[in-house]
Amino acid sequence: MKKSTALLVVAGTLSILAGCNEKQAEVVQSVDWYKAHKAERAGMMAKCKANPGELAATPNCVNAGRADSAVTWGAKGGAISVKPLTAEQINK
Repeated sequence: MKKSTALLVVAGTLSILAGCNEKQAEVVQSVDWYKAHKAERAGMMAKCKANPGELAATPNCVNAGRADSAVTWGAKGGAISVKPLTAEQINK
């Protein structure tokens, strides 16, 4: 009985210590969220550029990059929607 109790205490302690090394899950923000939060977008872009090998493909880096591109190109007029040409327009 004493051995099994001691074994459970040791196993519980080891599992707690093993959990301390795990990284906490980062909240993933959407592209629209990064568009609306300029400071956070800039911070995430700086973080992603500082360590592209590990972070470039993470959801937050991808979403911040897409938001940054959308905001940049939108300010330059790149967000103008262009309708596809019809066959009649092409033949004129």
